[in-house]
Amino acid sequence: QVQLVESGGGLVQAGGSLRLSCAASGRTFSNYHIGWFRQAPGKEREFVAAISWSGGITSYADSVRGRFAISRDNAKNAGYLQMNSLKPEDTAVYYCAADDRKHRAVVTSKGSEYDFWGQGTQVTVSS
Repeated sequence: QVQLVESGGGLVQAGGSLRLSCAASGRTFSNYHIGWFRQAPGKEREFVAAISWSGGITSYADSVRGRFAISRDNAKNAGYLQMNSLKPEDTAVYYCAADDRKHRAVVTSKGSEYDFWGQGTQVTVSS
């Protein structure tokens, strides 16, 4: 299995940027597709973005497309979420997750299909 640790969250003003990192340990990082999810207080967890094991396929929620960019560096066992033009509604705990179905040539937005999760990092965007 793989262990995931998120970092990079914090407090930022609207319009600002943050870069989240997801550090992986355990099994080979390139065996996994990676997803980012978020959960705001009182709301359900929602999909943000995903990237295939090779980095060749990406997917974004409509609410973040054009503002957020997902990437990974398999040599560093790390995934990233660059968040630009942040809005107060982006405030949430952000989680990275790993999907071990490497054989699938698609990435999924369904949280139930991810096998491993990090503990989350808080992102707060002030207006």
